[in-house]
Amino acid sequence: MKKASQRTWGGRFAAAPAKAVQEFTESISFDWMLARHDITGSIAHAKGLVKAGILTKSEAGKIERGLRAIERDIESGNFKWDPACEDVHMNIENVLIRKIGAAGQKLHTARSRNDQVATDLRLWLRTTVERTKLSINELQRALVALAERNADVVMPGYTHLQRAQPVLFAHHILAYVEMLSRDYHRFIDCGHRANLCPLGAGAIAGSTLKLDREYVAKLLGFDGVMQNSMDAVSDRDFVVEYLAAAAITGLHLSRLAEDLILWSSAEFGFVTIGDAYTTGSSLMPQKKNPDICELTRGKTGRLYGNLIAVLTMMKGLPLTYNRDMQEDKLPLFMSAQTLMTTLLIVADMLRDTKVNRPRCEAAASDPMLLATDLVDFLVKQGTPFRQAHHQVGALVAQSERTGIALPELAGTKYGRAAEKVFDVRRALAARNATGAPSPQNVRAQIARWKKLLR
Repeated sequence: MKKASQRTWGGRFAAAPAKAVQEFTESISFDWMLARHDITGSIAHAKGLVKAGILTKSEAGKIERGLRAIERDIESGNFKWDPACEDVHMNIENVLIRKIGAAGQKLHTARSRNDQVATDLRLWLRTTVERTKLSINELQRALVALAERNADVVMPGYTHLQRAQPVLFAHHILAYVEMLSRDYHRFIDCGHRANLCPLGAGAIAGSTLKLDREYVAKLLGFDGVMQNSMDAVSDRDFVVEYLAAAAITGLHLSRLAEDLILWSSAEFGFVTIGDAYTTGSSLMPQKKNPDICELTRGKTGRLYGNLIAVLTMMKGLPLTYNRDMQEDKLPLFMSAQTLMTTLLIVADMLRDTKVNRPRCEAAASDPMLLATDLVDFLVKQGTPFRQAHHQVGALVAQSERTGIALPELAGTKYGRAAEKVFDVRRALAARNATGAPSPQNVRAQIARWKKLLR
């Protein structure tokens, strides 16, 4: 165990922390993931210290070379993480000092771990947002490809999980592409607000040493600096925003998974998911289970839980930094990994999913799906909507009571023109307003998304 005076903050203390305290407070077991960003931030900080007259160019050069060597050791797996050094910052700094001596001891001048970790986390999130956006695009491309392969397949649309009106299968699938587009833009917004630099805020109140914060921010690719030192070290809105965007994306993934679970069941039979993305039963040899879909649905709970964990952790904290905030990282790292892994495997699964056209179109052939079209027919003849709705409702009840098909009853009561309403292809072609599922609209949307995602 290190003596208290040997620790970075040990001058005030006569004894080192108990072993149990060290184990309870360490964060290196997970914040090592910030190492590359910590090194990037430290190199920029060293250049800022040169500009402030604290370091010479020679010292800054030694620091950068030492940090690059450490970075190579980390990437190759040769770096030895020491839990006694608490976190990623102190692990790297202690090794740097051993490598280059006195210059390394100057690096932390005018910097606290409070603004250091806030900077690291923003740099990490900036990179992760870009990776998340690419993963979303990958799933969108898989959905668009599935829609294009089945562009003219008709299926029932559902409300309350009851057959409602006919739609094209592609139209249904493209609804998820739209949802993911909103998710994509939420991550853009999150990344934009995260891209401000807290470095130079120190522990809470900046430094008496004159630092050019804007210069350092520019070196790190930030859009600017945070304007209040207390907000700079205590803000975790950007973490919450990423977790919220991830949770909403998870919601959309879960709804897609639920559709696929229903559609792949024997009762629906609308799709067949490839064997590579399903599993069997340890007891029942006939089973083919949509486990990827079910796990996707299940992992949404983890995304929600991580959001609630950070919101709950932050809600009662006074300004500024509190050690509670160490607990922001695991939920963030876990959600990012869970989300991106799920997006990509669902995309792969959709590429190995086939649509059963006969089953879809048999379900869509139910004439009851076009009862509203008969209402529209009567409205065009001058019948007020409420009267038309009531009349068609009475015909539906008569059809169910007598077993006579609705088109036949409509033809008997309103003439041959009313029977033609029950041609599903004709009905879909008539749904040509913006956003409606006519074949022409759907083809245009597929072309639009292919262009956007190219």
